[in-house]
Amino acid sequence: MSVGSATIPDFSTSPLELPEDLEPENPLWRFALAFWKYPDVQTSCLALQDQGWSVTRILSAAWLALSERAFTGVEDATVTEWRDRVTGALRRARKSLPRDADNCQKLRTGIASLELEAEQIELALSWRTLMTNNPEHNDMQGRDTLIISNLVAAAPTSPVDDSARLLLNTLADTLAHFPKGDHQP
Repeated sequence: MSVGSATIPDFSTSPLELPEDLEPENPLWRFALAFWKYPDVQTSCLALQDQGWSVTRILSAAWLALSERAFTGVEDATVTEWRDRVTGALRRARKSLPRDADNCQKLRTGIASLELEAEQIELALSWRTLMTNNPEHNDMQGRDTLIISNLVAAAPTSPVDDSARLLLNTLADTLAHFPKGDHQP
């Protein structure tokens, strides 16, 4: 819809259907919180996100690698729809606000908090899919190879360029030394 030269967003989209038994406090979420504490992880994931990667896909691939499971890159439509319609919309709203404007800081902080809640739900949706679609352990590859393979499978497109590969190597190094126990399914 357009008024003059301004475009008004269409909010007539029906609400998303979420599973009743969704578990926001799941092992993938606990792993994400532990993994995110590493400054190199935050920096690398956010740099990849700026290149079009999904942090949820990266975290899912990483968690599966530590659980000795391959990440196929296949996601349930509910995960991608949630990412596009909710998490992405909140991220775009937050990023559209000026960082330096004092009068927007409270709003920016509030949206950032909602974005984190949306990411938790997105990870819960992803976790449900991962538990359904990736139940088997992968003994065909070594751990380091599996970590890299999974991270590459999280790419939005193929092949992965050199700048992304450097960031993936940083994540892989952290994963290779990640403490046991924080990632168990």
